[in-house]
Amino acid sequence: MDMISIPVVNMTPILPEIVLSVLAMALLLINVFAPGGQKSFLAYISFIGIIVAAVLVGTGWGNHIESFSGSVVLDNFATFFKVTFLVAAGLAVLISDQYMEREGCNHGELYPLILFTVVGMMLMASGTDLMTIFLGLEVMSVSLYVLAGFNRANRKSNEAGLKYFLLGSFSTGFLLYGMALIYGATGTTRLYKIAVIVGQMTLPSANIMLVAGMLLMMTGFAFKIAAAPFHMWTPDVYEGAPTPMTAFMSAGPKAAGFAALLRLFLVALPTLQVEWSQVLWVLAVLTMTVGNITALRQDNIKRILAYSSIAHAGYALVGFAAGNGTGTSGILFYMLSYAFMNIGAFAIVILVAKKGETNGNVMDFAGLGFKRPVLAVVMTIFLFSLAGVPPAAGFIGKFYLFAGAVQKGYIWLAVIGVLNSAASAYYYLRIMVYMYMKEPTEEFEWVHVTAPVALALIIAVAGTVIPGIVPSFILQYAQMAVKLL
Repeated sequence: MDMISIPVVNMTPILPEIVLSVLAMALLLINVFAPGGQKSFLAYISFIGIIVAAVLVGTGWGNHIESFSGSVVLDNFATFFKVTFLVAAGLAVLISDQYMEREGCNHGELYPLILFTVVGMMLMASGTDLMTIFLGLEVMSVSLYVLAGFNRANRKSNEAGLKYFLLGSFSTGFLLYGMALIYGATGTTRLYKIAVIVGQMTLPSANIMLVAGMLLMMTGFAFKIAAAPFHMWTPDVYEGAPTPMTAFMSAGPKAAGFAALLRLFLVALPTLQVEWSQVLWVLAVLTMTVGNITALRQDNIKRILAYSSIAHAGYALVGFAAGNGTGTSGILFYMLSYAFMNIGAFAIVILVAKKGETNGNVMDFAGLGFKRPVLAVVMTIFLFSLAGVPPAAGFIGKFYLFAGAVQKGYIWLAVIGVLNSAASAYYYLRIMVYMYMKEPTEEFEWVHVTAPVALALIIAVAGTVIPGIVPSFILQYAQMAVKLL
């Protein structure tokens, strides 16, 4: 009788994912058997687990290990993005407990869902096979649908979850159909094999099935990163979702979308770079402009940050359209910096908001600089960084994104990006004007900064200020991450 040999699988590339998955399932069991009431200990356990996962991720730097027959890879690119995901998740966990307790929806399932979302994002960053990327995307998306509608007693949260689910499922159809067409054109789902087969084609741009698959995949991911004109779900979902989850969704999944896009297009379809760069050029201009112009007309602070998030996706697309080392490393730097400054800004919004978020407008920040000067200064740092004012990290990130476009010869794209960034300063400065130049209408006596939120703000401020003053450290790692991509 012939012996059946079981192949040896190297689990090292997915070890952090395994740790987070086991922890998430353990938290679900702990939540079932734990006494009702306070759930803060679940947040603390989750944060410790995220730190452990970050240590495991860090040990993978400098390696290139393929596993599962080449479907998953551990490399610097995946490692950098995994750190970004864990930063976003860690900050989200720290700012969640106080908010959820206040809103009466501090259910224990929240933290396992955040961890499962991170697992999906990590698989997207490590995937070198279309099916692996799709698997990671679905694990991430299903968890996010639940997180968006997590506050079941709030109608806006229910609406956010339903809208996100319907439009997210719709976009998944585009993505999967695009992957099917790519498979039909090349006969494989492995990214490196796709690159070889496409490279051997006499005129790949004339292959209708290949080009259609590329465009459909781009459309599917454009939904995920909230790029115009596929951004319609973003403001309603961001406004309705619990604010800590809005903060998390604005940073983590966006970075995961760019991670998958970069690996797909730079690894599998570099032969078609002329074609997809032209599409991304238009997409970047449209996304920046729509996001900023619409944000100018908003009063609700969460909707302002939602449209701001759309605009920032446009800035990142500028570096993507360039497709060179400067632009690509700029995306990595920007995604990490954006996680710090945007989640930090949402943390201040959480502190200022009352139960039920009845005071979620810009006008409700009036006098914050007089009544809560430290919080106002912290918010100012985040807003300056989002606006791209030096020496904050946001300025350095935009500089490298636009520099990549200039090096590629996309001068007008860089000019439009700079003009959009200048226009965005209006709605960020408007918030600051209300904080420092308007008479306070509230005492802000309900604002109470707990230790986890204080820790999150300290981390966020450090991650916003230090890379702006000394950017070379993170930029060096970002450049190393894309060097061998």
